[in-house]
Amino acid sequence: MKYIKPILASTLSVFILTGCYNEPGLTEDKSYNRTKTGAASGAIAGALIGYNTKGHHKGQRALIGGLLGAAAGTAIGYSLDNQANEVANVLGTGVNNDPLAALDPNNDIIVSKTDNYVKLLFRDKMMFATASSKLQPRAKYKVNKVAQLLEKYPQTIVGVSGHTDDRGSLAYNKKLSEQRAHTVADILSVNGKPYTKGCAYTKEIAPNISKKSRALNRRVEVYLYPNKEVMSDPCI
Repeated sequence: MKYIKPILASTLSVFILTGCYNEPGLTEDKSYNRTKTGAASGAIAGALIGYNTKGHHKGQRALIGGLLGAAAGTAIGYSLDNQANEVANVLGTGVNNDPLAALDPNNDIIVSKTDNYVKLLFRDKMMFATASSKLQPRAKYKVNKVAQLLEKYPQTIVGVSGHTDDRGSLAYNKKLSEQRAHTVADILSVNGKPYTKGCAYTKEIAPNISKKSRALNRRVEVYLYPNKEVMSDPCI
């Protein structure tokens, strides 16, 4: 039990440190759940490594290891949390984790975050003309703003997926969605080529039964990951 106290102390210290961030002028989501999760997991892992290292003063090593591990975990979480707020700011919106936000046709851009990634949803109506993979001027400006921001985060892994409605064949829509994903990815290639995928109409937001619902399904999604291990298939 005496070695549990240093582990808990190192974890608690990081929660105290992570509560101090406040940058005015941003449209922020201040929950910072990923920061807290990263800090806790990093602290526990670091403390256990320190404790299990051979030698004397295991309690002291557990405390030091916990602090170092927590700092590393906090850095990953904080980077993602900070990215979400900064991306939302440059796109002129806020972080919106409401699962129903994607069903509102007035939301041309939706920035959301999970424990594993930051997600940007761009509506098709602002991005491309019908049957085209060429970005419209306003959309190109917005994507370029994201690219400029990504230069601050060279460690970020970028994924881009294209999505269509169900009009036309699967082969046609898959090719169009891939072309649109590549168009956006080309602009976001500031720190390396993003992973791209054309999903066609395999991952619908709403049933393809009306003009309105089909418009909801036509979109491009951009995913910002801290590492490859947490990447997921955007078409599933």
